[in-house]
Amino acid sequence: MNLAELKVPGPTRTALTAPFWAAAAEGRFTLQHCADCARWVFYPRQLCPHCWSPRLQWRDASGRAQLETWSVIHRPGHPGWAPAAPYAIGIVRLSEGPTMLSHILAAEPRLHLPLQVRFTQVGAEVLPCFEPLT
Repeated sequence: MNLAELKVPGPTRTALTAPFWAAAAEGRFTLQHCADCARWVFYPRQLCPHCWSPRLQWRDASGRAQLETWSVIHRPGHPGWAPAAPYAIGIVRLSEGPTMLSHILAAEPRLHLPLQVRFTQVGAEVLPCFEPLT
């Protein structure tokens, strides 16, 4: 299944998330990084959840992760995803520390599978998906 052919809703963009989605459209994986406690942050926020600093900056990240857990979807909640079923979604732990929910592009997901980001056209959007590290 070509994920670009799906008719699915895209992410909700806000002023806070715009830098993340703009970078994704350019094929760059960015995360917020706290200038005070030096920790990485995901999902985008106005304050660091670790030290409450407002000094969060967008930085390019490695795009590497490992699979923490996953689910294979056979009956999608949105009809636009039906042509892609079955497919896997999972929680990945980014090398920088935060976790992220994402589409998993692996034929056989397994616990702690090393992954790398792959920007993928899904419907009308470019989304960060994760595939096995090569």
